[in-house]
Amino acid sequence: MRLRVAGSSLAEVARELGVAGTSVTSVSQGYRRSRRIESAIADKLGVVPSSLWPDRYPDGAGGDDRSPVSRNLDCMGGGSLSPVFC
Repeated sequence: MRLRVAGSSLAEVARELGVAGTSVTSVSQGYRRSRRIESAIADKLGVVPSSLWPDRYPDGAGGDDRSPVSRNLDCMGGGSLSPVFC
């Protein structure tokens, strides 16, 4: 409902990300996790992901709650994040 008020929809998020609508629905309802989809939904609403799914973001910042080792692997080219996040 909030997406509709913001002028968007789960289907629009799915199209923009190039994923199935069922994937976006599953993430929005809490059945699956996807940082990319969570971030896209939050961006549409103008909020951070942790405000929508506080249990998924224990650091409360809506950011990266992976271990420092995982973050460092991304920064060294072992993951999909760009160096901007390092």
